[in-house]
Amino acid sequence: MKKILIAYGTRPELIKLAPLIRAVNDSSSLKAVTCSTGQHRELLHQVLEFFEIENHHTLNVMKPNQDLFDVTGSLLSQLRDVLVKAAPDLVLVQGDTTTAFVTALCASYLKIPIGHVEAGLRTFDKGSPFPEELNRTLISKCADYHFAPTELAKQNLLKEGIESNRIFRVGNTGVDALLWAAGAQTQDSFLSQLLPSQKKWILFTSHRRENFGAPMEALFSAVRQFAESHPQWQIVFPVHPNPNVKRLAQEKLGDCSGITLLEPLDFGDLVWALQRVAFVVTDSGGLQEEAPTFGKPVLVMRETTERTEAITAGCAELVGVEPQKLLHWMEQLSQTQSLTYQRMARAQNPFGDGTASQQIVKILETSFAKKTVQAA
Repeated sequence: MKKILIAYGTRPELIKLAPLIRAVNDSSSLKAVTCSTGQHRELLHQVLEFFEIENHHTLNVMKPNQDLFDVTGSLLSQLRDVLVKAAPDLVLVQGDTTTAFVTALCASYLKIPIGHVEAGLRTFDKGSPFPEELNRTLISKCADYHFAPTELAKQNLLKEGIESNRIFRVGNTGVDALLWAAGAQTQDSFLSQLLPSQKKWILFTSHRRENFGAPMEALFSAVRQFAESHPQWQIVFPVHPNPNVKRLAQEKLGDCSGITLLEPLDFGDLVWALQRVAFVVTDSGGLQEEAPTFGKPVLVMRETTERTEAITAGCAELVGVEPQKLLHWMEQLSQTQSLTYQRMARAQNPFGDGTASQQIVKILETSFAKKTVQAA
């Protein structure tokens, strides 16, 4: 039985790793060992409970007013101890977080093979998003297995000189998670009682670090302007716990009747909402993949995106951080019978068919089997 250590620090990471953890544990030759770095513990607990996953190691990384130096240093020392104790045969990391980068670096120092889930995403601007673009390019330097979600991601890795036999195009495990969750739902969300049924709904999220301050304030003002001029619409805003977001959301949007501010949604509630909103406005990376799974157009409040496949496919529109451009596109999509809305809603999701986790497990099983034969 080969041990696969899977590390995560944020809720989006865990959501995308959850179907993979389940698939590893369903294997007859692999065993998952999970490690949480302790960020936003209450949000992680919700996902662990929803997917019925056990967490084996929890670090104590989060401290008040810490910066990237503090997080990175603390992660390095604590992850070293976990990796030495667990002695895994392979380490899996997902995406572009500081947890993923430091885990990959730690495993490299200990000469443990590394698999990178969602490999090959690029904006080619190390400052946008920051530090995510830097993290994912550094992980690629450490990884032995690159699980690319799309052909474009695969081509990005090939252009960086990574050997083709180490790159596997498998789709995105986030799609696996969404489809599993949609199939597991047996009852309505609390949102069905909270939100006005006579209105159409828009899901809005904002938390990106590079939007903090004046850009986020301007975007919030634009969203409020839309809500006040479109009383037939209700904007649903699950507010990220980061104080920079929470304080501004309450200050700028808290008294607007057309906007419902919520605590972060449990994953099941998020999936329920995605199936029922008309469209999504976000600066998140994951929602750019998740919303098209249910045919929901996405407006991306960023100047760059590492998920250009959604733009090319027509699922999403990159509106940047210019308030008037955001208002223009919200107005366009509020006309749900228009050609613009219908074209985006019917565009094919480019991020996979829900089998990425099974494909990754099969690749790992085959790889370990080959190594066992060679050793014999």
